Amino acid sequence: MVLLNRDKNAKVRIVKFNHEQILVSLPSETSISLTHRAMTLTHKQKEKATEPVKRHDKDTGSSEYQIALFTEQIKRLTTHLKKNKKDFHSRRGLLKMVSKRKKLMNYLKQTNEKSYKTVVKSLGLK
Repeated sequence: MVLLNRDKNAKVRIVKFNHEQILVSLPSETSISLTHRAMTLTHKQKEKATEPVKRHDKDTGSSEYQIALFTEQIKRLTTHLKKNKKDFHSRRGLLKMVSKRKKLMNYLKQTNEKSYKTVVKSLGLK
């Protein structure tokens, strides 16, 4: 994290902002790029994670889709928690996600075993 001190004469201006990067302009005609990794998944990341298990183009609620999303979020949170060992709030969220994914996996195994095996193989689970 980079902190910028503002005094009365300095004018700090945010030039460009999107969810991943902030470009800050300083008075001396220099600019600083600050990157920020959001905890949420972007649309492209969701598409990439769920592509192998989607039933159809507009699939957002199937068990396979939800399991794929949970798997991707679990991977991201795991890497976050390796860096931030004392982030207990995120750890609790991770445990909730793992539990939800496990329940969905059990449901899928009971209702459609063929699809369950496909999801396990494509996502590299178990």
